[in-house]
Amino acid sequence: MNKIPLLLEDYLNYMETIKGTSYNTTKEYFFDLRTFFRYIKLRYKLVDKDIPFEEIDISDVDIDLIKKINLQDLHSFISYVDKYRDNGNFAKSRKVASLRSFFDYLHLKVNLIDKNPAVGLEFPKTNIRQPIYLTLEESERLLKTILDNKNEFFRKRDYAIVMLFLNCGLRLSELSSINITKIKDDTLTVIGKGNKERTIYLNEACIDALKDYIAVRPKDSTDKEALFLSMRKKRMSNRAIQHMIDRYLEKAGFDTNVYSTHKLRHTAATLMYKHGNVDIRALQAILGHENVSTTQIYTHIDDERLRAAVKSNPLGKANPNSKNK
Repeated sequence: MNKIPLLLEDYLNYMETIKGTSYNTTKEYFFDLRTFFRYIKLRYKLVDKDIPFEEIDISDVDIDLIKKINLQDLHSFISYVDKYRDNGNFAKSRKVASLRSFFDYLHLKVNLIDKNPAVGLEFPKTNIRQPIYLTLEESERLLKTILDNKNEFFRKRDYAIVMLFLNCGLRLSELSSINITKIKDDTLTVIGKGNKERTIYLNEACIDALKDYIAVRPKDSTDKEALFLSMRKKRMSNRAIQHMIDRYLEKAGFDTNVYSTHKLRHTAATLMYKHGNVDIRALQAILGHENVSTTQIYTHIDDERLRAAVKSNPLGKANPNSKNK
C-alpha cells in the first residue's frame, strides 16, 4: 500500500489492529477508497482528464479535500462505478460499506470532520442470489473420484480436505490455516473472518478421514503445526488447495468456472439444511456468519420442503363442503 495519504494509512491500521478486521477485508477497503479518491480528483478537476484512471496519484489527498466531500459526491461515485466500471449491486454495496466506515472513523473516532457525508448513503438494493451447490449424489461422485487416486498420501489428504469442506462448510482460508493441535476428539477449532475463533464439531466420517490422513502425514515436515501439507512438506496454500479441488472437480465432470471450494461450503450448508433439519441459527453458528441474514440464502433452496411444510398444516385438508359428523 505505497503512496497513500497518511490519514488513509491510519484508518487501515485502525481497522486491522483495533477493530480486528482481517487482512483481506482491510485490503478491499483500501482498493475501494483508492478508487474513490481517484474519482474525487477527477470530479474536482484536480488532475488532467486524459490521465489513465489507474495512474491517478492519491498521495496528496488531505483532510482539507475530504472536508469538501458531500453526499452528492458519494452518489456520483456509486453511479460512476456502476456505469463505467461495471460494478454490480454486491460490488457497489461493498463500496458503500467502505465509504460509510471510513467517514464514520473520521467523524466519530478521530474527530477530523464535523459532519459525516456518508450518513445518508444508502446501500443499493441487492437481489438474493441462489447458492450454487452439489447435490448429495454429485458430492458422492466427487468423493469417489478422489478415492480413485493411486497415491496413498494424496488420496487420504485430499479426501480429508474435501470431507471437511462438504461436512463442515469451512471457508478456504479457514481450512488452509488449520493446525494439527487444534483437533481435539470430535472438535476442530478454526480462525474465521475477523480473526474470530469458533469450534467445529466433527462427524464420524470426518474423524475417520482425518485419522487416515494423519497416519500418513509426514512427521519431518518443516511446518510442525500445519495439518495439511504439500508435497514439499509445507503448509498447503489457499491456491494449492483450490487447484487440487479444481482437478478433482474437472475429473468428476464439473465445470470449474461454476464450482469451486466456496461452492463446496455452499454444498455443506445446503445438505445440512435439506437433509439434517438444521435450525437456521445453528447453521449460522456452524458457518461462522456474523449476521443471520447471510445464512438465510439457504432457506430459499428447497421448494419441496416448503411444499411439505404447508401440506403438514392440520387445516390443510379442511373442506367446506364436507359434512360434520
